[in-house]
Amino acid sequence: MDFRPAKKLGFGLMRLPLLDPKNEADVDVEQMKRMVDLFMENGFTYFDTAWMYQGFKSENFAKEALVDRYPRESFTLATKLHAGFFDSLEDRDKVFNEQLAKTGAGYFDYYLLHGIDAGSIGKYEKFDCFAWQQEKKQQGLIRHAGFSFHDKPEVLDRILTDHPEVEFVQLQINYLDWESEWVRSRECYEVAVRHNKPVIVMEPVKGGTLAKMPKKAESLLTNAAPGMSLPSWAIRFAASLPNVMVVLSGMSSYAQMEDNLSYMKSFTPLNEEEKALCFRVAQIINDQIEIPCTGCSYCTEGCPQSIPIPKYFSLYNENMREDLAEKGWTVNFSNYEALARDFGKAADCVECGQCEEVCPQHLPIIRLMKKVSAHFDQ
Repeated sequence: MDFRPAKKLGFGLMRLPLLDPKNEADVDVEQMKRMVDLFMENGFTYFDTAWMYQGFKSENFAKEALVDRYPRESFTLATKLHAGFFDSLEDRDKVFNEQLAKTGAGYFDYYLLHGIDAGSIGKYEKFDCFAWQQEKKQQGLIRHAGFSFHDKPEVLDRILTDHPEVEFVQLQINYLDWESEWVRSRECYEVAVRHNKPVIVMEPVKGGTLAKMPKKAESLLTNAAPGMSLPSWAIRFAASLPNVMVVLSGMSSYAQMEDNLSYMKSFTPLNEEEKALCFRVAQIINDQIEIPCTGCSYCTEGCPQSIPIPKYFSLYNENMREDLAEKGWTVNFSNYEALARDFGKAADCVECGQCEEVCPQHLPIIRLMKKVSAHFDQ
């Protein structure tokens, strides 16, 4: 029996609309409800949350905007267990039970071990989490068990070989990372295919990078398909892969929801010419990206200096695309100063290393913060 949703777009509850941009937990719930309604009205059913999303409140918002307002069998809900939040068998169950309480869902359609890599797999295996997922399935509390993954294809191959009971994997896939030496999207996807595991795609727009790109790259896409948004190319690229069951989109506004639904409710895969165009765009962007950050913000939760690391990386990347020798100044310098009034500056980094431990992209954040500081802290 195929457990894939009928439609390929999933609503990622990780970048929800905010009332206060400085507070990830201050979600505009009324706008979120309207987004959920539009999503459901168009026949989409897959919602993805996690323990720490939106300042540890995403699961609560899922309850308020979705679970309390729709019949349980009308939607599918996914959430995750992250290695950073349990250190015993008892902790593992405590998190799971609290997730059930926070969502009010009764059971999870998809339950994932969160962000597995070579550093965390030992902990998941030490606490027998793969067998634990199967126990939850037998109890009717999980319907399908899988994991999300951020590491090399060789590591993924070993895990899927050791744990054939896994039903699906969640991978970072987008046309920018398809041949990336860091992410290796294509190779990870091909490992999942060899093991016959359906794939859920995360970061199809790479944290917004594929929604805001250099003019040369943007013009290639807009000339090829006038009226189509830049994210539409990225999401359709991921959804066109045969083994992909869901593409998650972290939609932050009602307008973004409308745009995504406009091309995904009657989805047409990219043809070979369109895929080739995506790879041309990727080359242009890759030539100008200094820091390949996706903006997931895992690094910010435990930062003792409250440094908005992804935001600073984004400003830095934008400035590196500018001709600063000619302009001398850009609005990004003012944007940095505005952020630094409410958060820590890049120069405030104390090099504790917690950010590097949780970064799914394995970025050398401490070293990169020094580059950002040298650029902006003048």
